[in-house]
Amino acid sequence: MKTLMLNYPVTTLDGTELYAAGAELSEKTIQEARKQHPQPAGEYAYLLKHGSVFNDMLDMMSQPPYSAIYANPADRDAVLALMKNRRVQPIVLESLDYFRRKDIYTYRHALMVFALSILLARHLAVPGLDLEQEIMAAGPSHDLGKTSIPLSILSKSTALTAEERRHLEHHTTAGFALLAWADGDMNAPAARISRDHHERPDGTGYPAGKKLSDLLVEIIAACDIYDALVSLRPYRSASFENRTALEELTELANNNYLSREIIQSLVALNRRGRPSAQTCVVSMERRGTPPADNLYGVTIPEPVAPAPHKS
Repeated sequence: MKTLMLNYPVTTLDGTELYAAGAELSEKTIQEARKQHPQPAGEYAYLLKHGSVFNDMLDMMSQPPYSAIYANPADRDAVLALMKNRRVQPIVLESLDYFRRKDIYTYRHALMVFALSILLARHLAVPGLDLEQEIMAAGPSHDLGKTSIPLSILSKSTALTAEERRHLEHHTTAGFALLAWADGDMNAPAARISRDHHERPDGTGYPAGKKLSDLLVEIIAACDIYDALVSLRPYRSASFENRTALEELTELANNNYLSREIIQSLVALNRRGRPSAQTCVVSMERRGTPPADNLYGVTIPEPVAPAPHKS
């Protein structure tokens, strides 16, 4: 994989700049950042005992469409039991606190993608791969890099400019830089997931545009898109209806933009009677209608500065 370069500086939540714009992310630069800016001492803490996380999780799991996905109490209890025993490093807890205060969409999204990914990994049950434990090791951190993105961009309700979109997409590289610094390991699941969860099997993603073939990251990527569709977002007035969201994901899988196996498993989790992924028949028919005012992916020209006044 090509070396990633930071287009914008990456700072911690206390304002410490770990990497300047233009820095190349490598084992050397990450270790230099750790040497110059040692991670502040802090204790790992149990995720569900942190702040209001447990009550927030119960509330979110009880709301549609997750109330259907977690209709089987055994599924909900199994996921919560795993999360209950998960101790999370300080940088992740700090990001959750920040998002809960400043960007409730990302706070909710981080937790629900984490929980849904655990459930999906349990149902996929790939022999020889402990995907569930890798997801647990990563914690709710796939979008942690958004702590480096201006809130004016994260909360913008109108279309982004090209520069704003470039800055927003930088959250993948920023998250990788922050988590690799915190873990001291570029290959840790959290860092890898943060870097690659917008890469795609067909090579059209970012930041590297590589062909994604990492099942762990593909699970997170599918859950990331699903939750983004079924949730309220600043850039549209309504969320996607659940059927419409699943139709969107099915089309993406058919176009090799997402893993077909993973989307089939996600559809099965939404079906009554909970069929196995192998026996679940996924319809190709499109009956849903996306929200009419959805501005996701819409880019507008940069504003033109007024010409200087001539006297």
